[in-house]
Formats: sequence, structure tokens, C-alpha cells
Amino acid sequence: MMMRRVGVASAAPVPEWLETLLTTRFFLACAAHPASPRNECNMFCLDCRGAPPPAFCYYCRAHRHTGHRVIQIRRSSYHDVVRVSEVEDVLDTAGVQTYVINSARVLFLNERPQPRGAGAAAGKAAASPYNCEICGRALLDPFRFCSLGCKLVDTKRSNGHAAATGAGGAGADEAATEAGGSKDAAAARPQGRRRKGIPHRAPFWS
Repeated sequence: MMMRRVGVASAAPVPEWLETLLTTRFFLACAAHPASPRNECNMFCLDCRGAPPPAFCYYCRAHRHTGHRVIQIRRSSYHDVVRVSEVEDVLDTAGVQTYVINSARVLFLNERPQPRGAGAAAGKAAASPYNCEICGRALLDPFRFCSLGCKLVDTKRSNGHAAATGAGGAGADEAATEAGGSKDAAAARPQGRRRKGIPHRAPFWS
């Protein structure tokens, strides 16, 4: 029996911080705490904008982000992930494939290369009936997207299509109104009686 794919188009607005999160490089050494043991930049603040680096370390969080909404980025197979429990209240994650790592459900931030070759991962990918609608990566379950990044691409496409459709519909309505007005004006214009012939004056010599 065919299973329904999880997730439908959502009208929820995209958070301002999402694109910054997806383009930030994590796990670099913190420039402000180069000699500290826990200085990898794996934190991201949902409340801060502007000058401070978007990725920061454990010590920066204690000094600069007290009371802020901060999420921690983790690694799985050299790719960045975030726990579902940390973003589910601030981000619509419907339709994105989840994975269980260390007993916690996580989401990948961005698209990953498709497994290739003859290994077990490549075999599972080839046998999977589900694929990401954006990048085509094989999925384990009937979800729509492999990552938050791919869902963002779909959301932008949907929003652009909706905007174009709305503009086109308005233009069509205006054109129809103008056409209807022209027809009404033509129908309301009085039509003069046609003259049956050209009158001739009597000759002067008659």
C-alpha cells in the first residue's frame, strides 16, 4: 500500500534567522577564546542580529547571550544537525526527514551528497522509494525533504509562485474590466440615423 508523504505546504513565515543559520560555518575555533578547551563555535543565537559572529562558543554564550534563545549545532557524518526539540517551537519542520542520533531526533541543516558506490549506504539509497523533492537524495521514510535547506528552497518557490499568480490574476481582472467598460461604452454611444441619399439643390435656372 502506498504511504502518504509527510508534510504539506505551509503558510508559516520563514524566520529571519533561518538563512543565516544555514549559511554559517560551525565548529571553527573561537577567536575570542583560542586557548580554552571548549572553544569550538557550535552555538547559534536566534535573537541576535548584526555585528556579533553568528556562530560562537560555550564561553561566548555565558558572556554575551544570557537570556537569549540559543541552539546548539551538532555533527553527524561531518554534516551539521540540530535537535528537533531545540527548534520545533520556533520553526516549521513538517516534511523534513528526521534521524535518531544518540537517542535524540535531529534534522540536517543542508543538503548532503548522495551515497555512491557499492557500499551498504549506496544500496539502501538505490532501493529507497522516497526521494527529496529538491535534491533527489534518497530518504528513509515518506518525507518530502532531506534537510531544512531543501525545505527553504521549496518554500521560496511556493511563495514566488503564489505572488506571481496573485499579480497575474489581478492583471487579468483589470483587463477584463477594461474590456467590459469599452463594450459598455460602445453600446451606450448613440447611433445617428443614416442618410438615405445625397440631397440635390434645384438648378438656378429652373
